[in-house]
Amino acid sequence: QVQLVESGGGLVQAGGSLRLSCAVSRNGLRISAMGWYRQAPGKQRELVATITSINITNYADSVKGRFTISNENAWNTVYLQMNSLKPEDTAVYYCNARSGSYGFWGQGTQVTVSS
Repeated sequence: QVQLVESGGGLVQAGGSLRLSCAVSRNGLRISAMGWYRQAPGKQRELVATITSINITNYADSVKGRFTISNENAWNTVYLQMNSLKPEDTAVYYCNARSGSYGFWGQGTQVTVSS
């Protein structure tokens, strides 16, 4: 059972920055990859960024060059650095962990970007 707690969301102006954090409790399980997803009102949840156990990253086209996902202390904390934020980035952001065939989700943190 992997437990995830997101934090760092808030209200920012367009062009501003935020860093989201995901605190990870592995409880002895091995994590193969982690990711950040987001869901805006009336929209489907979408993948934002992923990172593997050897720090290979992938990003949605909409955030490339603006967002950076990183891992600290062997999955102790996973970050999403968000720069040059746009109003369309407004969403609840969720942390996800994969362990074998299982996936785990945090409760999410709200990011709101104003014009």
